[in-house]
Amino acid sequence: MPASRWNIDLNQFYFQFDAEEEGYEEVFLSSDEGEEEIFIEEPINKQSENNLPEEIIKLPDILPILPLRGLVVYPQTGVPLTIGQPRSIRLVDDVVTGDRFMGLVASKHPEIESPDPEHLYRVGTAGLIHRMFRAPDGTIRLLVQGLFRFRIVEFVATEPYLKARIEVIPEKQESGLEIEALARNVRDQFAHIAEMIPSMPRELVATVTSITDPLQTVYTIANLQRMDIEDAQEILELDSITEKLHKLVTLLTRESEVLELSQKIQKEARSEIDKVQREYFLREQLKAIQRELGETDEQAADVEEFRKKIEEAGMSDEARKLAQRELDRLSRLPTAAAEYGVIRTFLDWLVSLPWSKTTPDNLDITHAREVLDQDHYGLQDIKERILEYLAIRKLRLDRSAEFSQDTATDVIRRQREGVILCFIGPPGVGKTSLGQSISRAMGRKFVRISLGGVRDEAEIRGHRRTYIGAMPGRIIQALRRVETRNPVFMLDEIDKLSFDFRGDPASALLEVLDPEQNLEFRDNYIEVAFDLSQVMFITTANQMETIPGPLLDRMEIIQLSGYTDSEKFEIARRYLIPRQLRENSLRSEEIEFTPKALTTIIRHYTREAGVRNLEREIGSICRKVATKITEGKITRQVVDENTVREFLGRPKYLGTEEIQRRTEIPGVATGLAWTPVGGDVLFIEATIMPGSKGFITTGSVGKVMQESAQAALSYVRSRAAQLGIDPTIFEKSDIHLHIPAGAQPKDGPSAGVTMATALVSLLTGRLVRSDVGMTGEITLRGQVLPVGGIKEKVLAAHRAGLKTVILPKDNEADLEDLPEEVHNAIQFILIDSVDEVLEHALEQKVDQPAQP
Repeated sequence: MPASRWNIDLNQFYFQFDAEEEGYEEVFLSSDEGEEEIFIEEPINKQSENNLPEEIIKLPDILPILPLRGLVVYPQTGVPLTIGQPRSIRLVDDVVTGDRFMGLVASKHPEIESPDPEHLYRVGTAGLIHRMFRAPDGTIRLLVQGLFRFRIVEFVATEPYLKARIEVIPEKQESGLEIEALARNVRDQFAHIAEMIPSMPRELVATVTSITDPLQTVYTIANLQRMDIEDAQEILELDSITEKLHKLVTLLTRESEVLELSQKIQKEARSEIDKVQREYFLREQLKAIQRELGETDEQAADVEEFRKKIEEAGMSDEARKLAQRELDRLSRLPTAAAEYGVIRTFLDWLVSLPWSKTTPDNLDITHAREVLDQDHYGLQDIKERILEYLAIRKLRLDRSAEFSQDTATDVIRRQREGVILCFIGPPGVGKTSLGQSISRAMGRKFVRISLGGVRDEAEIRGHRRTYIGAMPGRIIQALRRVETRNPVFMLDEIDKLSFDFRGDPASALLEVLDPEQNLEFRDNYIEVAFDLSQVMFITTANQMETIPGPLLDRMEIIQLSGYTDSEKFEIARRYLIPRQLRENSLRSEEIEFTPKALTTIIRHYTREAGVRNLEREIGSICRKVATKITEGKITRQVVDENTVREFLGRPKYLGTEEIQRRTEIPGVATGLAWTPVGGDVLFIEATIMPGSKGFITTGSVGKVMQESAQAALSYVRSRAAQLGIDPTIFEKSDIHLHIPAGAQPKDGPSAGVTMATALVSLLTGRLVRSDVGMTGEITLRGQVLPVGGIKEKVLAAHRAGLKTVILPKDNEADLEDLPEEVHNAIQFILIDSVDEVLEHALEQKVDQPAQP
């Protein structure tokens, strides 16, 4: 028999065969320092290169079993093993002194150090020890050659180590095109995998791909390929070479895909790293060039600039410490880092805030009065409140030394610097422009933000820096824009705030508008306290009811009512006409408005509490005059009442003519109503028809108003005899009460007396006086209770041309707020009961009573 020499490399684990010396096998391996080498030489008969059939090497029936953890040994392969367990060392010592055969069986649970028989697979490989090293640490290193497969029949001993009775499992010899194709596929897949593993020697790949025997191909590649213990054991246990090849093809294909994906990921990561490194080297080279030229790099310039701005900003100690800490982080980051831009933007916000910048107040009371009178006509209450604020601030500055001791002793209630005013009134009365006038009178800067429709709390407090695109809230943004910490700050439309799942902005405003808290307002983005106590906050609203109670409690309410006709006349003459002349590029000598023209516009083309529509109508006339001048038709235009009709068309409002026309039949009464845009005149109509005690109310009427209508009807029915009404008429009639302008929602109890008057007028045939307007809530007993909005209602009556207004007696104090002009033009009748209302509102003449 020819002999083979086995050259075994423990680091690479592969074998080369060449037939040389007959009858001997020699193992050549370099030993590490301190190791004991044991060379074993013994004649071993071979057949067909590496295949050792059972009839040449006879295995004993009982073999010592060496459990393997995480490893499967195949026939026709050489494997290095390291032995450390005392039981396994005892086994090796006994085997080496004997026939050197042992059974190599994989453990099902690699984590168990000393597995029992039930933890082992039942199929293993018989192995022959070729070389042994005894290391100084007590472990043994073996070089073992796999010979044959066997199956464990039974375990015959567990001490001092495992022994089992075995039976050899012969390998099936198969051939054919399918096996040849599968073997070639396996070798090609292995070669492809080896190309993706740089550490695998090319000589090893060449040796494996040159193997022609299919079974040896399976075992050799399976021994070199990484796989799960279950898959490795399955290849060993399969009897068919075809099945072994199919299984190995599947495993190699999966491993190939994993390696390809891994290489792709590594390539992408390496590309990104190379890009970053390239940028880093280029930036370092740029820095070196700039140093040679005596220039500084961009990052160093940014850091130095921010350091200088931090020193000059006049920040609080807390803000300065935060800014310096963030600046230190910025200096250590590369400019390409994503966080670099975030920190830079944050520092830019910090240093640009007006931490210590203020505008000196002009506390000259005479000058402030002149400015306020120059900018606005009327509004005496508001002007007096502003002058009071300036006077107190002037006294505080003049007497600061005198009161400083008292202030120092009260550590809880600090001295409040700012003031929060809330202007509530209908649109167009000058709330926003009044804030600008206040800032001009005080010499402060003016800033305004609109809160209408704001529903995100972050609009007030800002976003935290952890969010992408974070920025401060509107308060901090406005202060940065105005560049002073004591402006006149107007928060417009505060009654139109809303809230949803993003928070309640009205609650966020509590800290802003509370003089006790806004000394340390903390924006979520800035993170440090900012002093808002020097800011003069002014808020505006159209109605008080929609402002949250806690927010309303922190503000000083100043009511602005609508203007009278004479006030509108003066506002138009002094402010509106000159402004429209400028906007339409007209000279003052090219157009002139007569007093009658202005009165006509005010009474017949506008009906509002403010002056916005009045300015629009004046602007419309100015545009038409400008067009005629441009066309060369005229050089100057005098606008009188006829010209107004020509330019603006037919009148929109008829004044008292409409009231006379509406009230010329019984069952119609004129009431006074309050709306968010000012007072208005309200007509209530009643009619009767055949039916059976029916009563309906229409006109977008709310629940409270419907109850008032029911109360009015019940009162009239209970007083039918005294009022001269046939009591039986209710049994055979239906009554319909309607409030025109049906698309407008209406609610409230103040129309009670008007409804009762309309019903009595309908049922008695007495007309309601056309020059009388009324308001008041009634009870079932006929008493008249006080209502709100008296000033707005009376001004609406004055605009409509009414001469008499009937009011509850308990509202007498509200008449003190009315202008003298209104007092002179209207007769006020104060009443306690509905009987008094009927006495003054109904004509004495009785027409034909209404019949169903």
